[in-house]
Formats: sequence, C-alpha cells, structure tokens
Amino acid sequence: MQSLITAIYEHDDAAHFLAWPGDFDLDRGDPSEDVHLASGAALEGFAGDGAGGTYFFCGAGGEERPVLYADSEGGAALVAIGLPELLRLLLVAPWWRDCRAFTAEESGELAAEYLEDIPDLAVRRDRAAAALGLDLPTEADVLTRLCEVATEAGKDFILDLHAGG
Repeated sequence: MQSLITAIYEHDDAAHFLAWPGDFDLDRGDPSEDVHLASGAALEGFAGDGAGGTYFFCGAGGEERPVLYADSEGGAALVAIGLPELLRLLLVAPWWRDCRAFTAEESGELAAEYLEDIPDLAVRRDRAAAALGLDLPTEADVLTRLCEVATEAGKDFILDLHAGG
C-alpha cells in the first residue's frame, strides 16, 4: 500500500489543496527549535506551515502514529491519531487553527470566510480527497474528533521545551 506522504507528492490536486488552504507543506518538516516530548518518546517533524509551525509524528512506527502540531509561539497539541486523520482535518476544516471553541457556529463562520475567498473550495477538497483515497467526515465530526484527541489522548503527548538543546 502506498504511503499518504508519497501520494501527496504524486497528486498535484492534493498537494495544492493541502498547501492552501490547508497550510500544510511536506517540505517544511524541520522544526525551528529542538523539541522533545516530556515522556521521552521520539518526535519526527514531517511537515510545517507558513507561520513556522511543525507537524510531528510521535513515537515509533509509520503514518499511523499520533500527530502533534507545535506552533511557532511554543504552543503544541496532539491533533490527530495518524496521518489519515490529520489529512481529513485539513481537508474538511482547513481553518481549524482559528477554531478555538470547536463549535459548529464558530466553524461555520470561518468556513463562510474561506468560501468567500475560495468559491471552489468544496470541489478542490473533493478532488484532493479522491486523489488520496480518503473518505471525508462531516465538519462537525472532524472538529469533535480534534477536540477529543487534543484534550483526551493529548495529555500523554506534552512537549518539553526545556529538554535537550
């Protein structure tokens, strides 16, 4: 089975949507600082965003590993369990970073702003999902899952910004 990272590189529709509006770039995987998990588990930067944030795989394994997002201001949270879940989040709710309360109302307002700027957002999203072989959940489901992962599973994935060097 082909990896999703390889599939992104091979499908322009997917790579372009993930780059914008997803703000997810596989060529920005090197974090600006040396960071570690408090548990000592390995972190592997594999993608980043335009604001200096980095996506990390946590622990050993492949694309099924938990994904931690660390922003350039020192904030970090677990955002997905595995790359497929992260990509569904980026495809369905690329505005997730601005969705502080995880409510349908807040997300709807952000979605409207994105649709105003990108009228063909749904068409582009669906093409990207098809290229990657991903079924897409509803916006409400993806935000509920993000909240669950960040608050429940995420307590085991805390960055230690003072370790190493």
